[in-house]
Amino acid sequence: MKVLFVGDASNMHNCLAGQLRRQGHTAVVASGGSRWMNTGRDINLARNSGPWGTAQFVARLLRALPQMRGYDIVQLCSPIFLTLRPQRLRHVLSFLKRNNGKIVLSALGTDYIYYNACHDGNTFRYSDYLIGDKPSPYVNSSEYIAQQQDNWKSPMMRDYSNFVLSNIDGVVACLYEYYAAYSKLEGIPLAYADIPIDLSQLTFTEHDNLSKVHFFVGMQRDRFVVKGLDVLLASLKRVKELMPSEVEIDVVENLPYSEYVKRLGKAHVLIDQLYSYTPATNALLAMAQGVVAVSGAEPEYYKLIGETHNHPIVNVSPLDPTGIDSSFINLVKNRSTLPEQARQSREFVETHNDVRIVAQRYIDFWNNL
Repeated sequence: MKVLFVGDASNMHNCLAGQLRRQGHTAVVASGGSRWMNTGRDINLARNSGPWGTAQFVARLLRALPQMRGYDIVQLCSPIFLTLRPQRLRHVLSFLKRNNGKIVLSALGTDYIYYNACHDGNTFRYSDYLIGDKPSPYVNSSEYIAQQQDNWKSPMMRDYSNFVLSNIDGVVACLYEYYAAYSKLEGIPLAYADIPIDLSQLTFTEHDNLSKVHFFVGMQRDRFVVKGLDVLLASLKRVKELMPSEVEIDVVENLPYSEYVKRLGKAHVLIDQLYSYTPATNALLAMAQGVVAVSGAEPEYYKLIGETHNHPIVNVSPLDPTGIDSSFINLVKNRSTLPEQARQSREFVETHNDVRIVAQRYIDFWNNL
């Protein structure tokens, strides 16, 4: 099978491509490297800033397009799969459809479908945008205004989303949230595949006899509030004031992917995100290395993946903000249990997210289209 991945997020498509090659398939990644993460790709579609950035990017894309033909499957990284305006992406998608086999969408980030599911009042109990029926801190932040998320509900984005949906052959969701959002659509094949983790590249580390707990906070400068790290970090700092000799906090920001993974592996606990039902790449990379994750792990997620026994993720919820401090305090007071929780975390990723398992889910879906 020949597969072209267009766009990437947190190394997901590149990870899948590596596994497909090991299984004898042809897999090519055309992406910008997930911005500062600088993740691997075969066709470089990075976009530089500055007055000539757009012109240089368009020229780079035009040179690349002849290499993006003749594939059995084209897997797009979200509807906004390249750093271009929707009206230009229409032309790229039309080219890909004319010159390749099946077009499949990876549902792995905010888009028109997910945005509307967050606001329909019944899909989620909370989201990046609403906590119950109240605007989230993100919506009330300057970060939200800077990213102009209201554009998602514009007629232009609705029309572009409809264009994408009419030109794809299926959707693969990597998180519960995106699966729940896309399951409302009719007539488009949908699968849940989860996030792939290449365990061969991640070493499990035992942490016994902990005198203090090393908390790790990995920040993306432009996603600090949307992930709820402002709330979680404030809570963690309060706990450190209460237990200064037992808590250590390591905050890093916008590191390249390879350096980030190494730094993460030295921690005991990862502070991941608040508004998610699901552990995403950050949490899973931590868990694979024996780092306990504080993230999303709601019952709906465990039900979807069929996990009834091993629940190692520390679930924090914006619906219970007073419980966040308590969760951190319990981790510190009961740190003797962290090594076992870490082993369960690694086992969880081996069961549900091993790249070999996830890649096979993609292959099965593609073969049934």
